[in-house]
Amino acid sequence: MVMVDGKDILIREYEGRKEVFCSVRRRWVALTPEEWVRQCTLKRLHLEGGYPLEVMQVEGAITLNGMTRRCDIVVYQDGRPWMIVECKKSEIPLSQKVCDQACRYNTVLRVPYLVLTNGKQEVIIVVDFEKGCLKQLSMLPFWGKK
Repeated sequence: MVMVDGKDILIREYEGRKEVFCSVRRRWVALTPEEWVRQCTLKRLHLEGGYPLEVMQVEGAITLNGMTRRCDIVVYQDGRPWMIVECKKSEIPLSQKVCDQACRYNTVLRVPYLVLTNGKQEVIIVVDFEKGCLKQLSMLPFWGKK
């Protein structure tokens, strides 16, 4: 077990590779640099933001332009997609390209919140569909806020 900012993250060595336990998927998965960021983000959403594990989906499939894509994390509220979290490994900067990727996913899901993170930096965006614009926020919305 590893402690990250007071959050327990379970790691094991299995058949010569490192794995991390995903509490949302309820199974062990390969510990890649991006998976590490994803697991730290899930813990943060749950422990700091009050997001229940049951409302989060990891690597949920969507169809975009006839191709299957996977969202790193989708948070649901009232049974509807509410937030997309795009996770990148720590070496990848949070560029316009990363934002564009989340926005493309959002053409399918139409969520009000987008979060981009590489574990070192985080960009939180609220989407105003009526005005057709994005606005950056300084902090994550707490669970239950609409």
